[in-house]
Amino acid sequence: MIEIKKISSHKELKQFVRFANDLYSDCPYWVPPLEFDELKTLRKDKNPAFEHCEAEYWLAYKDGKVVGRIAGIINHIANQKWGNKVRFGWFDFIEDIEVARALLNTVEEWGKSKGMGIIQGPLGFNDMDREGMLVYGYENEPTIASIYNHPYYVSFMEQLSYEKAEDWLQYKIKLDAIPEKIKRVSKMIAERYNLRALSFTKKKDLKKYARPLFHTLNASFSNLYGYSELTDKEIDSIVASYFSFIDPKYVCIIVDENDTVVAFGISMCSLSAAYKKAKGKVFPFGFIHILNAMRKPKIIDLYLNGVLPEWQKRGIHSLYYTQMTQTYMDNNIPIAITNPQLETNVNAVHIWSNYENELYCRRRCYEKTL
Repeated sequence: MIEIKKISSHKELKQFVRFANDLYSDCPYWVPPLEFDELKTLRKDKNPAFEHCEAEYWLAYKDGKVVGRIAGIINHIANQKWGNKVRFGWFDFIEDIEVARALLNTVEEWGKSKGMGIIQGPLGFNDMDREGMLVYGYENEPTIASIYNHPYYVSFMEQLSYEKAEDWLQYKIKLDAIPEKIKRVSKMIAERYNLRALSFTKKKDLKKYARPLFHTLNASFSNLYGYSELTDKEIDSIVASYFSFIDPKYVCIIVDENDTVVAFGISMCSLSAAYKKAKGKVFPFGFIHILNAMRKPKIIDLYLNGVLPEWQKRGIHSLYYTQMTQTYMDNNIPIAITNPQLETNVNAVHIWSNYENELYCRRRCYEKTL
């Protein structure tokens, strides 16, 4: 018999976070997230998203043992634009369809009790959280910002009448040269529009542009599937949490003559291997693995990029990709992995056709009418 229990204590929340590590303990591709990051995201007193979100978490038990987990999230900012939808996330379970069914049914019923008409996921509180169930690329190590899951998840979703809503794509890019087209367009665009590509060596100089950068992100992502505009408190939390990991030289910001951020590209040294060695813990030794990975990166993760809507379709992206690609080559980084981009965001995905590339992962958001 399967028992679903709503989490009501910090001890149970830790069980919730640690379950995935237990489930994937023998999987060579699993990249465990940092436990303190997960707890901060899920705690209602720590995550500023709870100013406009509500959430509940459940664990599934079978024969007295934890066999699955799921989060139910309602993002009221997103729902103002996209309709009454309840999200599921942090969805992991043993290879037993009845466990998956019981967990999803729990979120479905909770969503209906709140007046929601559609369930969708895997999604987080906002687009900075991990999202999209892996449907292709199981043999590839995910970036730290993306989900890994067993292949049986997809089969179960289909059996439980969930349908594809959107797919995100990730590519593996070879960094042996700046594509001539990108280089040519970059020079032309800079001259035509009087734009500057800013590079950084100090984090304090980069942080000056942090809030404007994320306001540009909000504008550039506003019409993408399910996007929830980040509040200033969410932006400040993201900057405090993640900019400590970012080497400023792998960031490029494009500004106009008024120093307005019109576009940007953020990349990070790949920390996937370091997170695996850390096993979800920063201390006592996890931080050493992370620092070592940042000193001599072999792979770069293309984390975020965006262009203000009024500047889109003008080739502005060529400016930051030219500068960033040169930086990668100068630092002997041969490979980049893109973070998930919507398959329907044709302009963004098409950029990689200029590089030697291969599809690395495909991720899916499912929906079901309640």
